[in-house]
Amino acid sequence: MELFFLALLIFLMIAALTSGFPVAFALPGSAILAIGVAAFCGLLFEGNPDAYFAQGSAVQWLSAGVTNFRSLYWDVERDTLIAIPLFIFMGIMLQRSNIAEDLLVAMAQLFGPMPGGLGISVVLVGALLAATTGIVGATVIAMGLISLPPMLRNNYSKPLAAGTICASGTLGQIIPPSIVLILLADQLSNATDQASTARKAEFKEATGEFSMPSIFDITSASAGDMFMGAFLPGLVLVAIYVMYIFGRALIRPQDAPPVPYDGEYDRKFAMRIVLVLVPPLTLIFVVLGSIILGVATVNQAGSIGAIGAMVMGGYRLAKGKPHCFTPAILSVASIVALVVILSFYDINVKKIQTTDDVIGVTLACIAVAVLLYAIGWSALRAYKIDNTLVEVMIDTAKITSMVFIILIGAAMLTSAFRGFGGEEFVKHYLTSLPGGFWTQFIVVMFVIFLLGFFLDFIEIAVVVVPIVAPILLADPEANITAVWLGVMLGLNMQTSFLTPPFGFALFYLRGVAPPELKTLEIYRGAAAFIVLQLVGLVVVANWAPLVNYLPYRISLTSETAPPPVNPRLQLCLEEHKFAYYDENQNVLVAAMDEFSSTNMSYLPQDLQDRFDESLDKARATFDRVDDVRGATSELDAYIVDYKPLHRVIRSVRRQVVGVDREIDDLNDDLNGLGDNEVDKRASIESDLAEKEAEKASLLAQIAGDVDEKQQRYRELYKAQQKSKSQYRRNADEAYEIIIETRAVLDATDSLIEFESRFDDVAAAIQLDDNEQAMDDIKATESELGLVAGASKIKSKISKARRALKGDSPDRDKAMGLLVEAQELYAEEVRWRTRAQSEFLPALEQYNEVVKSSIGLRLQKRLTKDQAHEVASCQANHRDISLNF
Repeated sequence: MELFFLALLIFLMIAALTSGFPVAFALPGSAILAIGVAAFCGLLFEGNPDAYFAQGSAVQWLSAGVTNFRSLYWDVERDTLIAIPLFIFMGIMLQRSNIAEDLLVAMAQLFGPMPGGLGISVVLVGALLAATTGIVGATVIAMGLISLPPMLRNNYSKPLAAGTICASGTLGQIIPPSIVLILLADQLSNATDQASTARKAEFKEATGEFSMPSIFDITSASAGDMFMGAFLPGLVLVAIYVMYIFGRALIRPQDAPPVPYDGEYDRKFAMRIVLVLVPPLTLIFVVLGSIILGVATVNQAGSIGAIGAMVMGGYRLAKGKPHCFTPAILSVASIVALVVILSFYDINVKKIQTTDDVIGVTLACIAVAVLLYAIGWSALRAYKIDNTLVEVMIDTAKITSMVFIILIGAAMLTSAFRGFGGEEFVKHYLTSLPGGFWTQFIVVMFVIFLLGFFLDFIEIAVVVVPIVAPILLADPEANITAVWLGVMLGLNMQTSFLTPPFGFALFYLRGVAPPELKTLEIYRGAAAFIVLQLVGLVVVANWAPLVNYLPYRISLTSETAPPPVNPRLQLCLEEHKFAYYDENQNVLVAAMDEFSSTNMSYLPQDLQDRFDESLDKARATFDRVDDVRGATSELDAYIVDYKPLHRVIRSVRRQVVGVDREIDDLNDDLNGLGDNEVDKRASIESDLAEKEAEKASLLAQIAGDVDEKQQRYRELYKAQQKSKSQYRRNADEAYEIIIETRAVLDATDSLIEFESRFDDVAAAIQLDDNEQAMDDIKATESELGLVAGASKIKSKISKARRALKGDSPDRDKAMGLLVEAQELYAEEVRWRTRAQSEFLPALEQYNEVVKSSIGLRLQKRLTKDQAHEVASCQANHRDISLNF
């Protein structure tokens, strides 16, 4: 019966949406009605209002609306959604201030004379507007009003002109900053948690181990990651559009003829182009660049974009009036001044101590005051001229409210869907499909593409994604990243703006197009670009680095980059280092030989022994690498025959889980029957027998020596991991002494400065007040503890302090220990001073050779070149299903 009410839920939703009922109320309304009907029927026929729910109760699912309202607005960890109104404000402000019109005119004049130039200019402007606005309706309407008349006037093919404008206007959904990317990031953060839990459960079931290695876990996707992941695919889509228009103009010149520019390409023209293009491009760089460089979060970048758009809108609205550019100039000047001030002064109001600090804070306050004055001036202009600011804020509030209300309604609909067992039904259906992950993925993408004919991207993002994303992310076969899945879903949902009958971009263009452009011609033009979007989808699906590279690269080069010892980096690091060993083994060996000839006779004996051991381990690195390669080759050879069998095992296991669930349901039904329901009991028992037989048949498919083959794979895998562990431990131990010795020698000057403190300790020992004496000595110990390699000296002083404990302090013993500490100190200073001049240069030379290979794991961070190679490696998806 649960499936009946699930079908009722879907029917109610479709009926409400197709009837024109507002989406914000259609989604929660469908959920409330379906839950209410199910509860009433359960009470009427079963005497239990919760009887027809797969899990939970009617009250639980009805309260989901309140729960999700709280999670949307009061959960501080979901602050990503704050960026939505900021980017909406930025887009509407730029559109209302006619900056989009200036861009279109300038680009048309610049590219018009080339074949298809006017259409190409529309695509390029669409990309620029996408990176500054992200508002599809505003972009399509603006380009429809400005570009469509000249395109038709210059004999452009009507379908091509319409399709170009509609498709270019939708670029704002995939080129960051984009509202759909923010929504997807928010939805995928929850989906990632669910997928991680499911993957851990599958790992435990398959291996019997309670904890899954972190390298097999799924990483969540932030809005910033989504922005960076979508950047290159967005450019790919732009390139596909441009190539299509240019190619069509070459093959059929009558469809997209050149449009000559009547004016002169002189300095005045160049200055006008620069003035039109530079501000939007600067805003794009500031907004996206601040995210890429880690300077600002997505919310902070949205604030920057909103203020920047208001400043740009202020001078555009006041075009031709006195001082129209003054606020913008003051804004730029004050920001430049702040950058310069920060380069000379450490601005911290809480730590003002010197005159320089006061000067720095004062100058910064002046610059900030000028910036605020310029922003206020721009805001006042936008407020006074055509009431622009008020209208922009009202539109921003409307769109933001719509998005958030849909989020709440969709969350309630999703809860009802889960309450009727829909999520388990979808999961069972997808995981039972032959062909593994890629079959599941293609089916999901096809369904989303079809839904795009009827639903907006917001409904798809908040209704469908939470259901299918955990299933796709949990599958270890492709081991996709959340960013890649989000971008693929975003590219697919972008087609929803072009697919008839409910493609919003088509409606927007129809509303501003002249009567001679028929609706059918708009549909025909959009069809070609739908195909191009699907081509882009296939390109990105087959080349994952287009999405994954930038997020990984930015993560590995940021200030908060994980250190090279991070377990997730080891596979790619070792690919990089092993290739380096192959090319530079002779150089490394020569460096080891040269360093081993360095005079170490004056170093402490334990240090000499450790360097000898370190060099032995460094020379053994290449043997450890050979061991890893040998174990990996043996494992790879076994995998060739084992992998098809493992796929069958996983497929059968998934089917058995589904059958077990059905058996449990039948047993529950059987236990709930009364003594007089004989016929119904017999029917259920018959179904149970069939399911038990089906389960036995499934298990028979993996009978025989399957356990032995699985055990053999695990043995080979463990042998490979053991060889890798031995290599890593050997390399770390070979390099650790270099780090420690450099720290010790760098602390020599600090140790020398400590000499006078021995007199303080001696004076403390002679004090009559033992408590005071021990406190003074303990303070000296703490200072000495900060000096690298001084632990033996500190130990003697600590023993001297302890000799003063109790009622009978032994001052003679304390003084004797102090003398021993002074002797150790003298010897320590002697060898360190000599090593600084004689040993340290050789150590630094050796370190320069080995730090990027043998010692790479123990560095604080990767270099830019190393980060590039590791990011390129990590950007490819790897099948880890053999471990599940």
